Amino acid sequence: MKEGHKIKTIIPGSIGDELELEPGDRVLAVNDQRIEDVFDYHYLINDEYIELTVLKRDGEEWVFEIEKDAEEDLGIEFESSLMDDYHSCTNKCIFCFIDQLPKGMRSTMYFKDDDSRLSFLQGNYITLTNMKDKDLDRIIKYKLSPINISVHTTDPELRCMMLHNRFAGKIMEQIQKLYGAGVLMNGQIVLCKNINDGDELRKTINDLGKFLPYMESLSVVPVGLSDHREGLYPLEPFTPEDAREVIDIIHGYQKIFMEEYGTHFVHASDEWYILADVPLPEEENYDGYVQLENGVGMLRLQEREFHAALDEDVFESVSEVAEEREHQKRKHCTIATGKLAGPFLRKLVDDLHVHYPNIQVDVVEVTNYFFGPRITVSGLLTGQDIIRALKGRNLGEELLLPINVLRSGEDVLLDDVHVKEIEKTLQVPVRIVQSNGKDLYDALIS
Repeated sequence: MKEGHKIKTIIPGSIGDELELEPGDRVLAVNDQRIEDVFDYHYLINDEYIELTVLKRDGEEWVFEIEKDAEEDLGIEFESSLMDDYHSCTNKCIFCFIDQLPKGMRSTMYFKDDDSRLSFLQGNYITLTNMKDKDLDRIIKYKLSPINISVHTTDPELRCMMLHNRFAGKIMEQIQKLYGAGVLMNGQIVLCKNINDGDELRKTINDLGKFLPYMESLSVVPVGLSDHREGLYPLEPFTPEDAREVIDIIHGYQKIFMEEYGTHFVHASDEWYILADVPLPEEENYDGYVQLENGVGMLRLQEREFHAALDEDVFESVSEVAEEREHQKRKHCTIATGKLAGPFLRKLVDDLHVHYPNIQVDVVEVTNYFFGPRITVSGLLTGQDIIRALKGRNLGEELLLPINVLRSGEDVLLDDVHVKEIEKTLQVPVRIVQSNGKDLYDALIS
């Protein structure tokens, strides 16, 4: 196996471009130090003077002496973004959704990552179970913040059981070490009925709250249960009454943390409020939307962005509104979404219709047969379920799909159905809508 890290591209006008580095060259070392991964590389090139050792494609080894600004990048992009293999998860969590996937999906769908580098680079949540002391020391040395941690419970025995990993009980020691070094963290709890809810949830919130301000936020999300749980730990779905109890616990702690620290700290994901049929909190309760990736405040933020865009288009006088409506182009389109967001999107459409009565928008909630009807989020919808729900309907001039139905960077859904296949089958153009409310608004009125 060739040594070093293979260069994929060089950014034009960068230091790497001036050095005439080329795709296919390999970076061997910085200041005679071997590079393990992307964090070693970025840490080592931060100095104003460095020596870069490169193996050229023709086999010659060059050493470049580089003077530059501190923390200035070299403009080198590598074949692997991590400059190393991904670290896979060694847990067998009782709630793991990957274990609940149906058979026959592409192999990459079954890969479980638990990589601290992805936590820093992409916001992934990690359990810390595959990390040794030296790994935590690297996080501290390189000042990697924030680190997003899947905690679930602070009780050592219970955490070992939930993650099915005998090393999982060290979580409080690990968080204490990161806290002592001033590393920023965010926490996550996947709540399982009759396991880590109730008093266990209260204990976990209490324990993690002691790490403020470096533990910046904590989200509580309900376990996702597919129809493919044969042989897995028996878990029960939450009821509306359960959801209201969870919300009450979280709101009680929010008042305590707000009074003492000026932050709400712990947040319930949007799913709890929809299940409980309880209004979403006001925007100020989300502390700047620090846990969006866990579905905390996504609906409230989308509503605010949507109404901000709508308000900009509200005309100054009644006569101007009437004149605009008189000449307004008629439009009919359809939004396909999961059952969770359906009622919420209908409310936005109703608000739009007050000002644009000639725009007809049908919101269709797609039942998830692929994973099971208890999965209600749009991000787990498949092409075949969307086609099943919409076939034979009058979809108007355009079908709107949220971007989270697509696999990252592709025009393909989770079941390998391509967007073009949906267009061909349903005989309607598909527009992919970004997750922000303004993009949704623009898509509806354009």
